[in-house]
Amino acid sequence: MNHLFVEIIGWVASILIVGAYFLNMNGKLKSSAPLYIISNLIGGLFFTINTFVHGAYPSMLVNIIWVIIAIAALFKKDKTN
Repeated sequence: MNHLFVEIIGWVASILIVGAYFLNMNGKLKSSAPLYIISNLIGGLFFTINTFVHGAYPSMLVNIIWVIIAIAALFKKDKTN
């Protein structure tokens, strides 16, 4: 996998997750909002790839769990609407 691509998706993941968290903490985005959940889902997926390539397996596991939580939240959100 291209090293530059892996680094770019790592930075995108950082921006998505921290950006969503920042907006949530400042009352601009609810944690139940689809944008918040999808930002965490994509960010977690990108971090999973980045950490796998870098051999950071404990971080990779955390991000896999992060993605599973986001997927579960999307399904929960769909069932309540």
